Amino acid sequence: MPIQSSRRKGLSIESCGLFERPRLLYWIPAILVAILISLFSTHYFSSQQTGRVIIPMLHWLFPAATPRTLHLMHAGIRKMAHVTEFGLFSITVFHGIRGGRAGWRLSWALATLVVAVTYAGLDEWHQSFVPLREARVRDVAIDAIGAGLAQTLVLFYAKWRSNFVVPTEFSPDAAEQ
Repeated sequence: MPIQSSRRKGLSIESCGLFERPRLLYWIPAILVAILISLFSTHYFSSQQTGRVIIPMLHWLFPAATPRTLHLMHAGIRKMAHVTEFGLFSITVFHGIRGGRAGWRLSWALATLVVAVTYAGLDEWHQSFVPLREARVRDVAIDAIGAGLAQTLVLFYAKWRSNFVVPTEFSPDAAEQ
């Protein structure tokens, strides 16, 4: 049976699963971001270590800033890093959960948040064993905020994408006719 006629009946090679990507491939970005987060949890990225680089840069950018102000800006940058890294993790976990399916579902977003917050807790627990680091529940909350904000962006992006409709003259079915 030709592929063209099978598409009209709702069947295709893709729907039969012959060319489906292995599910693990959808998880590779999340695994890579998780490794990056774990790297950031080492003593190399402690406040003392990042302060050696960030505070002099801030002092160069803001020469009139007091040492207290520079340390507050450094703390703010570090907390924004938490939001950013767990936002990115949340997006990549959503990609893994969704797999080859299209769209957005609340169940996917909630499962993503559970994974992200659980990983945030494990990350802080890991830091309790690392010299120059300490575990803080506040950081888990900041990570959860980053994951939640990212899921909000994913929802808006999915809704924005669904507003675009391919004109019928450009659809694959129209080319067959």
